[in-house]
Amino acid sequence: MSRSNGRRTDELRTLEIEPDYIEQASGSALISFGKTRVLCTASLEEGVPRWLAGRGRGWLTAEYSMLPASTGQRTQREASTGKQKGRTVEIQRLIGRALRAVADLEALGERTLWIDCDVLQADGGTRCAAISGAYVAARRAIDHVGLSRVLSDSVAAVSVGMVNGEPLLDLDYEEDSAAEVDVNVVMAGDGRLIEVQATAERAPLDRAQLDALLDLAAGGIEEIGSRQRDAVEAVRA
Repeated sequence: MSRSNGRRTDELRTLEIEPDYIEQASGSALISFGKTRVLCTASLEEGVPRWLAGRGRGWLTAEYSMLPASTGQRTQREASTGKQKGRTVEIQRLIGRALRAVADLEALGERTLWIDCDVLQADGGTRCAAISGAYVAARRAIDHVGLSRVLSDSVAAVSVGMVNGEPLLDLDYEEDSAAEVDVNVVMAGDGRLIEVQATAERAPLDRAQLDALLDLAAGGIEEIGSRQRDAVEAVRA
């Protein structure tokens, strides 16, 4: 299959990660997958939610939003409506779950690590970009205060899908809109699965197809993980 941007079926979009993008944040990263750009920040605060107080462990949570002009048509800020959309809540919970899967919250102490992911420009795969960028921001935040042990591994995510019967890695918006199957895969750095969100849009997906898509995602996530490590090591040097 010939992709509109000339990529191979197993090729990521152009990936760029700029760590420490925001000076005031404890940790931050601007991550770009092609035209999709997400700004991720991590803020460490003393104290935990009331329901965790006195237990000697911390909390990690996330918020996600899309800027009004991040898509082709301006959308209203959810804050101005007084209510978050279901998609927003779903994605920010996914980001939090993904990072908590590799987090030692007892090592964090009674502190809260806030992750904020703001989509500056959307062209498909915003939740996967947010997760991958959030890890870099969180890693920078805990490194700054000597709590590196809080995160035991890296986390990255990528989309895969079946488009015209062919498996593709890292779908852009056009491909995602045409996909018969759309899968978001979240993995730890050691290759273990954290979450798989799979939807068959037109016909059921068989196990062999799912396994092929997971293998495709694993290759992409391995490459993302390498770029995450490069970004973190570059600012440590």
